[in-house]
Formats: sequence, C-alpha cells, structure tokens
Amino acid sequence: MPRKPPRRTRERILDLALRLFNDLGEPNVTTSAIAEEMNISPGNLYYHFRNKDDIVNALFEQFEREIDPLLDAPKRREIHFEDAWLFLHLLFESIWRYRFIYRDVNDLLSRNRRLELHFRTILERKNSVARLLCEAMQRTGQLHANETEIAALATNMVVVATWWLSFEFVTNARHFNEAGYQSAAMARGAYQVLAMLAPFLSDEGRVLFQRLAREYLAA
Repeated sequence: MPRKPPRRTRERILDLALRLFNDLGEPNVTTSAIAEEMNISPGNLYYHFRNKDDIVNALFEQFEREIDPLLDAPKRREIHFEDAWLFLHLLFESIWRYRFIYRDVNDLLSRNRRLELHFRTILERKNSVARLLCEAMQRTGQLHANETEIAALATNMVVVATWWLSFEFVTNARHFNEAGYQSAAMARGAYQVLAMLAPFLSDEGRVLFQRLAREYLAA
C-alpha cells in the first residue's frame, strides 16, 4: 500500500492553530506559542503566515468551504421539519470544529474587517434557510404564522444557533472540551432552535415536533 505523503508545514500549522484556538481561546494563543508547540522557528511560521490574523483568515476560509454546501442545500430542494434536525446537527458539527470563531466572535470581528463581512454573509444565509423552513411548514399547514412572525422567528433561530456554544461555554466552561460533551451540546442547541417554533405549530406539527425531539435527544 502506498504511503501517504507527509502533510505540508502550512497544513500542520493550521491544524495545530485550530486545536489551540478551540481549546484555549484565540486571544490566548500567540504565533510564538504555535511555533513552539510545532517545534519550528517563528521565522518558519512567518514564511507561511505573516501574522495570526492570516492564520485566522485561512481557518475561516476552511470553515466557509465546509458549510457552503450545507447552506446552499435548501435552495436546491424544499426543506421539511424532519430535515431540520439533521441540518442543524450538521451545522452544529461544523460550528463545533471551528468553535473558536463563534466563542471569540466579538473579539475577532472587532479587529478583522474581512472576517466581519464574511461572517455577516453567513448570518444572512442562515436567516434565509430559517425562513425557507418556516415558509415550507406554513404551506403544509404545520406552522401558523404570518410574514412578520416568520421574519422574527427566523432571526431568533439564527441568534440561538449562532451563540449557543457561547452560552454552553459560559454555563459549562469546566466541561466544555471534555470527550462526549460535543454531542450533548449539539443536541441541546438543535432542540432550543426548533423549540421556538412550538407556539406556532399546529396540533399535528406539535405532535411531530415532540416525537422527533424525543428521538433526537435520546440518540
């Protein structure tokens, strides 16, 4: 069996930086710490990335490439309530892999204009997906809400989905990076996002929501 070629230094820097940013918080990690952890000179690191913002931007580009197909999927076919659980699970998986972006978002956006613009676009795309879900459920009679209520629902769903991990970190900081915590946090996040629809659901929609919630949270 042919051996895989060794990963390039640039890829190793990004993998390590992502792990350190996720575990320690991006503001607490310096380029010197990354170079020291990799056992390379700072000059070698600067050959690939001029500064820490270059590393952050490269990681954000990876994150965008990962979620682009997910956020585009509802445009290709109508999304149903049953699909929403899987969609949110996949979204939270991506957010978890790049959780430093969401946990440290205010600090990052305050000093990185490029990141601010791209993150805003992601929020707008999330809002569009949430609206598509609500409108699809409205057409099938599962959701009783007018356009103003749907607009507010979509915004609230995006707010919860975007800042859920920050809430988890504040309330469970000691256990945040423990093995097994991820799946429970994602399940709670998906449930809280979709629970906002509950007051607007038809009787049939509420029964479906409760059944899906039990199955998803149990899994």
